[in-house]
Amino acid sequence: MSKRSVVTALLVVAAVVFGTPAFAQEAGGAAAGRTEIIRWSIITAGFALAFAAAFGALAQGRAIASAAEAIARNPSATGDIRGALILGLVLIESLVIYVLLISLILFFLPPFGR
Repeated sequence: MSKRSVVTALLVVAAVVFGTPAFAQEAGGAAAGRTEIIRWSIITAGFALAFAAAFGALAQGRAIASAAEAIARNPSATGDIRGALILGLVLIESLVIYVLLISLILFFLPPFGR
């Protein structure tokens, strides 16, 4: 079993485990349902941002380590490696910023209108 399939399986299991209590709640009034939605939106936003920051930092660390190793092996290609490194770091960081934006939308926008 590859590493990617193990990580995917663990994420699916975590989603099922954390998602099951949301469907196991008793049906309450409209205000209670709205409060639950807000609560789960905040929790979801926090977990999404934590995962994005953690895996983004890991990816950036691996990219920098690989670039440093490549520059050490071939110092004459420093400019090309640096350009590719900066482009890669920008793309990794933009993914984390997108998750931050989605988390802020989940946090501040009221569910189902007013």
